[in-house]
Amino acid sequence: MATMEEDAFPEFCSKPVLILGIGNVFFGDDGFGCALTEYLETHFDVPGSVCLLDAGTGVRNLLFTICLSPVRPRRLLILDAVDFGREPGEWFEIDPAEIPVVKLDDFSMHQLPTSNMLRELQQQTGVEVRVLACQTGPLPAEVCPGLSEPVRRAVPEAAAWVAHEYFDAAGIASALEVSHAP
Repeated sequence: MATMEEDAFPEFCSKPVLILGIGNVFFGDDGFGCALTEYLETHFDVPGSVCLLDAGTGVRNLLFTICLSPVRPRRLLILDAVDFGREPGEWFEIDPAEIPVVKLDDFSMHQLPTSNMLRELQQQTGVEVRVLACQTGPLPAEVCPGLSEPVRRAVPEAAAWVAHEYFDAAGIASALEVSHAP
């Protein structure tokens, strides 16, 4: 149960688990994180202790707010599309420090890389930060909404993993308390 102080903070700061789907749905497979968020919302029962957000291309403001907030989630999962030269549709975890340079614009706050903010959240505040990434196919040069077939097929598989890791009782037990700044 949230205290009066915690009620004053946005849900994405005050819930124990925060899952952010990020990307640009207008540029093909870059919308993987957003598509995965939508799939989770429509195919799974999201527990009350989990805040699931489609952050689109606006993740930098959310992360900046979390970094500055005295109340923050215990666990943060970023859902994103990357190009690591793997097979399109392959999904995998990456260390926040491994976010490709071409993706840093998605996360920058005046060119401050998100990997720095994510590392700060982990090291300075104890927030568990994980990134679930999906290998994209070639991204379009101009607006072209919709995922490629391999990435579209990856969405239900990745959603099952997220649900197991973050929606099951065992996954939620590790995030029962909201993190407070020192």
